[in-house]
Amino acid sequence: MARRFRRERSSLTSVSQIDITPLIDLAFSLLIIFMISTPLLEQTVPLNLPLESVRPQSTPPEKLEHQAVSIDALGKIFWGKDAVTRSELAQRLHLLASQPKPPIIHLRADEALPYGQVMAVVDLIKGANLSQISLDTKAG
Repeated sequence: MARRFRRERSSLTSVSQIDITPLIDLAFSLLIIFMISTPLLEQTVPLNLPLESVRPQSTPPEKLEHQAVSIDALGKIFWGKDAVTRSELAQRLHLLASQPKPPIIHLRADEALPYGQVMAVVDLIKGANLSQISLDTKAG
């Protein structure tokens, strides 16, 4: 006489565990996407920025448009990643100033650059009647 140890499953029983395999797959997929896309977010010219003292974080303002103007150690001026001359920079700044809500200008300059060259670009920005200027530094 042979015994059968077979468990009959009723159609009315509930599943007592949640299958998290799809959630883990989704988490790893998002991790890979963010790892690939994060280096692409920083689209500026690599510079050796001056240090600033550490200060407490303030609340972020509303979303505003930003434009980066960079000056490398040789004194070359960049509009985003494009190299421009002073006259081209002045033209682009005047075009921005004619907009109803002009963007914030982020001025990034190499720390080895003489102060006068940085101030010449600041004068161009102020000459275009753009008043929102951010002087970018790296945290100390």
